[in-house]
Amino acid sequence: MVFEMKRNMIVETPCHDKFLEHKQRIAFHEAGHATAIYLNNKARNLPPVFFQIMFKDLNGKSEEDLMAYQSTHDDCIARVEGGRLIELLPSSIDALAHETKGHNATMEPLIMDYMIAFEVDIINLLIGPLAEAKYVADTDDELFTPQLVNLKALKNYGGDSDLALVIEYLQSFSACKQQDEKLDELFSVAFSFIKDQANWAAITKLANYILDSNKNIISYEEVVSVLDGIAKNSDTCISCKRGLGAVAH
Repeated sequence: MVFEMKRNMIVETPCHDKFLEHKQRIAFHEAGHATAIYLNNKARNLPPVFFQIMFKDLNGKSEEDLMAYQSTHDDCIARVEGGRLIELLPSSIDALAHETKGHNATMEPLIMDYMIAFEVDIINLLIGPLAEAKYVADTDDELFTPQLVNLKALKNYGGDSDLALVIEYLQSFSACKQQDEKLDELFSVAFSFIKDQANWAAITKLANYILDSNKNIISYEEVVSVLDGIAKNSDTCISCKRGLGAVAH
């Protein structure tokens, strides 16, 4: 089963300058997802998961082709294929924990690990549109704060599909209030990840690699090579671990 973190296409004007600007936004969006998947999983001692970054080939398309393409609202221009730790969501996290608690003590640590993986997947989904939002804010010399770039605002940064997946995850929580509180909590962690200078440097490095390579597919091995090259001798993973520690239960 293939899970995808999609970047929805939003282009107001299909002119050359706008298209180049859009490619840059897309690169930061997908670099955010990929960097988060790799660094967050590594920081929490979670198993690595295969993924690749895939792009639609729109080079050389005419203005009419671009306009026709963006009229297909359910399509996407880029996606991270794979990368999620949870392949099959349970109907209820509470029910899953209740079924195993007291019956088999060896299962309880596994439930804890499952919960961490569950939360990390959500954080990694949120980091994609947040990375795009920060890139836009930096480019426009504007402030980047959770008050200005909140959850609802992520739809302005290609986050529709990401938020839809996040909602699927949160439906595994039993009460609406718990869902809202959990989402606010994980959004805060995702925002802190983006604000961390070392993490942002990693995202920027990968985004530039994506733009310079101009490939339709960026492999997992390429992503790892880029990120390991800049993470060496840094405390990036330590800062990730501190940030995620706030959501471990």
